[in-house]
Amino acid sequence: MRRLADALYDIALTLWVGGLWAIGYLVAPTLFAALGNDRQLAGALAGRLFELIGWVGLACASYLLLFTLLRSGSVAMRRWNFWLVVVMLLLTVVGLFGIQPLLAQLKADALPREVMESVLRNRFATWHGVSSVLYLVQSALGLLLVTVFRHTAR
Repeated sequence: MRRLADALYDIALTLWVGGLWAIGYLVAPTLFAALGNDRQLAGALAGRLFELIGWVGLACASYLLLFTLLRSGSVAMRRWNFWLVVVMLLLTVVGLFGIQPLLAQLKADALPREVMESVLRNRFATWHGVSSVLYLVQSALGLLLVTVFRHTAR
């Protein structure tokens, strides 16, 4: 059973961090390049993918934290990997339940126009920028977790 738990830890970490990098830095830019004439469709598809990886992040972070706490007890709270996962989880929650709904509401409020052609353009651009920075921080923390701190969980 211990081997299965260890394997699930590796799978959860790989799925979450790999998904962050694949969607954020490969898929989303490819969507905008391929659908250049339809930025609204590209944005809708990218938004849906960011939402999905947010849900994946919630599930994976929950497992990673539970695994670490059950394996190490209160000692886990003295380890960098535990706190990296906590910060990544908080960034996921802020993005999924705070920023993404706000961006969706701004898009809806701009209808029938595209948000970037409306009076809401600056507000949307600001929140999109905040979202991008938080996503970059989360991706970098994930990279640190995979490359430096992964083995300290066990």
